[in-house]
Amino acid sequence: MKFHIFTFGCQMNAADSDWLARSLTGLGWSEADESEARVYILNTCSVRDKPEQKVYSQLGRLARHLAREPEMFCAVGGCVAQQVGEGLWDRFPFVRLVYGADGVAQAPSALDRLAREPRLRLSLLDFTESYAERDPALPEGQVSPQAFVNIMQGCDNFCAYCIVPYVRGRQKSRASGAILAECRALVERGVKEITLLGQNVNSYGLDAGGDGVSFPELLRRVAAVPGVARLRFTTSHPKDLDPAVVAAFADLENLCPSLHLPVQSGSDAVLARMGRKYDTARYLSLVESLKRARPDIALTTDLIVGFPGETEADFRATLDLVRQVGFEGCFSFMYNDRPGVAAAKFTPKVPQEIKSWRLSELIALQNAQQRAALKSREGRTSRVLVEGPGTCVATGLAAWRGRDEAGRVVNFAAEGTYSPGDMVSVCVLQAKKHSLWGEALP
Repeated sequence: MKFHIFTFGCQMNAADSDWLARSLTGLGWSEADESEARVYILNTCSVRDKPEQKVYSQLGRLARHLAREPEMFCAVGGCVAQQVGEGLWDRFPFVRLVYGADGVAQAPSALDRLAREPRLRLSLLDFTESYAERDPALPEGQVSPQAFVNIMQGCDNFCAYCIVPYVRGRQKSRASGAILAECRALVERGVKEITLLGQNVNSYGLDAGGDGVSFPELLRRVAAVPGVARLRFTTSHPKDLDPAVVAAFADLENLCPSLHLPVQSGSDAVLARMGRKYDTARYLSLVESLKRARPDIALTTDLIVGFPGETEADFRATLDLVRQVGFEGCFSFMYNDRPGVAAAKFTPKVPQEIKSWRLSELIALQNAQQRAALKSREGRTSRVLVEGPGTCVATGLAAWRGRDEAGRVVNFAAEGTYSPGDMVSVCVLQAKKHSLWGEALP
């Protein structure tokens, strides 16, 4: 069977899709271009309305194609599948498998069965009480130098705007031994950089499924695995950021100087209505401690504009916080109601045109800060992890692409030839709009 996976949403979905592709390949299936596939798998996101609508649009487009090929079918997994469930079958009859985040481990065998039994439909929507360990399905042959490793599933925070606990379930930590075993196996296959993933990695091990290893201890154990040149983690909830994690940025050389720390708003009143359980003073204190521990740390964040009841003063407070922290990057969104969350009932709603205007102003500020941050890198030397051929310029030299220690994209010219995973010292010559340009040092 030939299959094609469409992935929407977060890095956890990207990691799930990569694992699913490897697992199906291990069953004898073949990953193919969309035009050649016989089975389509949509790994979906519903954290906001826009990615959910993209899923329906994609299914509608596939419907015209699958109507001519009755033996072909679709599977829908992830957050939209968990949210809508078997209702997808009524709207899209060619969907024969729906599975949620806790059903990923069973999806390969379910797909293999569906390929043999054309009249069958299956749903894998039950939440499990503990982390469902998967067959590692580790990559064979040449691998990407970067890899994602899931350390947990679900979330217990129930922020007022967030659908994640409803579609990914309550928090379940993965056994630390299984995480370390996967990291060692990935390094043996050539992986140089590992990113630990979870909805709230800072609370790893605090649920009933924890095995006594805290997140700070897990960080140190993974960092100590021979061959892990770079270590990252995402996503962090500020209320759970342990001082021991902050200290790790000072102590661990291979822990990259970058952190995604979602603040969501710069207004204490809005943060309280969101149920975030911290205020701006606490957040700024964390930022200060992080910068003391690692002066070169690059901070990024998430921000929501137009949360119910947000005033102009609240929005201005958010702009002030963005300036004060100096974020290098930001994922900014207009608030929209998600089914079942507390904020769906909050009033007053902010008019769409005001949300749009506020988002535009916030993005303009953040773009200016990103340009300034990139400009400050000119003349400096960065260690770049090569990912592959880069964007060519009129230098007469080959161009390569990679990322520096903080995750910034760096394109560089070099006389030599490189392979993914090589580490190269690069002198940054010029800041581009969203990346850096430089030359490899001898």
